[in-house]
Amino acid sequence: MNDQPQFGMSKRDLLAMIGKSAGATAMLMAMAPLGQAHASTFTGPIKLDGGAKGKSVLILGAGVAGLVAALELERAGYAVKVLEYNPKVGGRAWTLKGGDSYTELGGAAQTCQFSAGNYINPGPWRIPTEHGGLIHYCQMLGVGLEPFQQNNYNAYLHSTQAFGGKPQRYKTIQADYYGHVSELLAKAVKSSALDDAVTAEDAEILLESLRSWGALDADMRYVRGRQSATRRGWDKGPGGGLTAEPIPSDPLDLATVLKSGLWRSIGGHLSNEHQHAIFQPVGGMGEIARGFERAVGHLVRVNSKVTAIRQGESGVTVSFEDTRSGEKLTAQADYCICTIPLSILSQIEMNVGPKMAAAIRAVPYSPSVKVGLEFKRRFWEQDEQIYGGITSTDLPIGTISYPSFGYGTPGPAALLGAYSGGAYAYELTSLPPEKRIEKVLEWGAQIHPQYKTEFVSGIAVAWHRVPWVQGCFGQWNDQSRATHYKNLCEIDGRIALAGEHASYIGGWQEGSVTSALDAIERLHKLVQAA
Repeated sequence: MNDQPQFGMSKRDLLAMIGKSAGATAMLMAMAPLGQAHASTFTGPIKLDGGAKGKSVLILGAGVAGLVAALELERAGYAVKVLEYNPKVGGRAWTLKGGDSYTELGGAAQTCQFSAGNYINPGPWRIPTEHGGLIHYCQMLGVGLEPFQQNNYNAYLHSTQAFGGKPQRYKTIQADYYGHVSELLAKAVKSSALDDAVTAEDAEILLESLRSWGALDADMRYVRGRQSATRRGWDKGPGGGLTAEPIPSDPLDLATVLKSGLWRSIGGHLSNEHQHAIFQPVGGMGEIARGFERAVGHLVRVNSKVTAIRQGESGVTVSFEDTRSGEKLTAQADYCICTIPLSILSQIEMNVGPKMAAAIRAVPYSPSVKVGLEFKRRFWEQDEQIYGGITSTDLPIGTISYPSFGYGTPGPAALLGAYSGGAYAYELTSLPPEKRIEKVLEWGAQIHPQYKTEFVSGIAVAWHRVPWVQGCFGQWNDQSRATHYKNLCEIDGRIALAGEHASYIGGWQEGSVTSALDAIERLHKLVQAA
């Protein structure tokens, strides 16, 4: 009988546990190392050779997927028309700045009061270097990119259940966790406990690497001293003159670090999508929509609400309503690429086969909530030396992200005060916008007490109340992918679907780009074969 403890856990169980404890954002971050989210398959510009054969394509939705499809199909010679529900293009690639208005389902209206230059991205807010497709189109369309500060060692890790609710610097928890783990491994190597896995020669190299990685002293200990202080911070830093001598800080003991649970947030910054080299468009994510609008805006009819999609032997007919005049209209084409989110498409009449119809209904959408807050000054920089980066917490707000631009500038500045998922997102969604902001200020003040005196204005976007998507992003699991994913992506007669929901990079714009390219490439092959 084997009396060793068994720690077997399936990927699904682990992701479910992460989702329950830390919300949808943490679960999405965890999906990459578990093989559920991958680096993009984009390898270069698509080539649609052979001509369009006089064919036309109607594209539904002018988000990133629809705009990519429109751009490439028009370049290949197709007659292209795009119908878009909103009064502007971009879909979830959306930025709210001062003066912008937004009305959610239920009629609650908000007007962003931010000062000039400040903004919030309610949807996508980062572009990993792994996402070569989106970066390609940014470069093609003249959309300027700047660094997004993903991981800042001076930002905080926070738990209401640890350290009396006092936030801890990221660098402190990481240094102490790495240091203690390194010391334990060093002891195991020196006691020959790893002889079955490590040769004598490699053991010496491993010990040296552990000393470097964990900031251990000459005796392979993680203790108070210069080595640990250079990682976790000093009690008094080095200076000049008679007060120059630094004073090291005291590391937390291993039990305290482990029981705090704050180590859980370290791994999220190690995945491909959350590494240090990551970007944002200069001026907000809406600049991507502006770039596409310059290129293919002439193809888009805005304020067009699709009400029915019908295909026949000779083409596709789409019924839609002009949301300004109420006029009922139709549009026709040889083929249709539909990028409408499944949460909306499942409510629209469409004559596709039972397999695609079932797939459309099989994917729930994240209830995420984002709240932007503007303050009188950059207190996180001035008082706490946090320049960009992300603070993680077990409070319902989940995340605080500090602006990665305008460092050191005077006057008001805005940050992402909450990116909430799971049950907390449903709770916030149930509140009117002003109450969401009140709750976020109340929770955030447990990390930054300055919230109480420095707050100026806020704006809250609950994605289940966003009219054109009714959810943030599609959420697949292993079972639904196995049953429905291929059926969703296969071309049904004259209709193909595209969007982040039709990808393995869900929740990212790169999923929209790669799914659109895949759909139009397969559609083009049909045209060539015909």
